[in-house]
Amino acid sequence: MSVTDRFDGIKGVISSDSRSRKELIEGILFSLPYLVIFGTFLLYPLVMGGYMSLFDWNAIDPTQSVFIGLENYAQLMADDGFWNALKNTGYFALLTVPSILVVALGLALGVNRDIKGKGLLRAIFFSPYILTVSVTALVWIDLYSTQYGMINHYLGMIMANPPQWLQTRLTAMPAIAMTTVWWLVGFSFVILLAARQSVPEYLYEAAQLDGAGTWRQFRDVTVPQIRHAIFFVIIINIIWAAQVYGQPYVMTSGGPGKTTETLVMYLYQSAFSQRNFGYAAAIGYVLTGILVLVSIANYYFLGGDNE
Repeated sequence: MSVTDRFDGIKGVISSDSRSRKELIEGILFSLPYLVIFGTFLLYPLVMGGYMSLFDWNAIDPTQSVFIGLENYAQLMADDGFWNALKNTGYFALLTVPSILVVALGLALGVNRDIKGKGLLRAIFFSPYILTVSVTALVWIDLYSTQYGMINHYLGMIMANPPQWLQTRLTAMPAIAMTTVWWLVGFSFVILLAARQSVPEYLYEAAQLDGAGTWRQFRDVTVPQIRHAIFFVIIINIIWAAQVYGQPYVMTSGGPGKTTETLVMYLYQSAFSQRNFGYAAAIGYVLTGILVLVSIANYYFLGGDNE
């Protein structure tokens, strides 16, 4: 190999390294806005929350905070208020997550059919989702009213004493759950509709040739093909359910008798009513840990490729 060829080779390597370095710098610059936002609003609060949970935190003068280790977490384990809020949150999730999935999937499969006005139906089914939580809660407070509510007006035609939806322990949380399903089902409906429309029609044609009816097509074709969308819907609704605050706060203020006090409501009260910020941070970290474990379990049973 001549000297000229060696020089050209070295020059090519240097040029390649220069291009790679330039692409790396450009990639970092393009990613920088996201990294700044991620670090400021997600990573820093996450780390700071864990740090605060180890202290008897003084919000006015953090330098006066007292390190107490895992005492906040130990206190949580013996706190009846925490366990009551956790139980209420789990009950709310149990009421809403399966209901949203079933209703959204039914709406998505129905709208996917060749029917007139399905574009309008899509808009109608999705429209509640664009409302704010306060508007949604106030609308349903009026619907549940025992004096002039539409629901009890019609129930009064078939029963003597319609339920006092938001005033009794038995019906308060189901009433909030019903409100939430109506409000949030539109998002899951859109996700599942998009997933269903991406399923190749030849799979259904092949299933029909094999003699599969509607139920078998749903079970053997639709569900496996949209499994990952179902997994996403379940996870996102579990996260929303675990973070529920606005609906019970506006509709019942956690009552009656703290039967609708959720974990985030308890966290808020610990932080801003009792000024116990370290304890509230511990509650937040426990909630995060529960969500991580639930997400892993759901991924294992629903989201993984365990054929």
